[in-house]
Amino acid sequence: MSVDNVIIDGFVNNKVEFITTVPCKQLGGVIDAAEKHPDIYHIPSNKEDEGMGLCAGAFMGGKRSAIIMQNTAIGVTINTLVTLTQYYRMPLPMLISYRGELGEPVACQAEMAVHTKALLAQINIPTYHFHKQSDADEFDKILKYTFMCNKPVAILTDASFWGGY
Repeated sequence: MSVDNVIIDGFVNNKVEFITTVPCKQLGGVIDAAEKHPDIYHIPSNKEDEGMGLCAGAFMGGKRSAIIMQNTAIGVTINTLVTLTQYYRMPLPMLISYRGELGEPVACQAEMAVHTKALLAQINIPTYHFHKQSDADEFDKILKYTFMCNKPVAILTDASFWGGY
């Protein structure tokens, strides 16, 4: 089974019914799988903070939700993460492509990689980093954790996890 399907099955097995996504080449397979899955209502977002707002609406409507995005917009999501998801104790799994590490071909991506983990740590969001595809074996436990604790979690997936750039 592909890692894309492992991730989507993890969402479905944990009753995530609503997923919003922001386009990303590395996450393309997961996004396609979410779009095609009959048990997931998928809405693309223009921006990450907009997607978090959509997830909040789904949560307040009684649905479990998730966002799939790049780390390059973590900076613009800080206010939304703190004043919406954390304040209202909203569980939000964030599957994040972690751009900007070794082998990154786009220079501007590297700058945000330097700050991503520190920003998430500063606002007390548990962060998990997937380097190899076997790390996805932890995905189900991470999802159970976020829904048990009612808090957002970040799952950073780097290029080596996806097989390169």
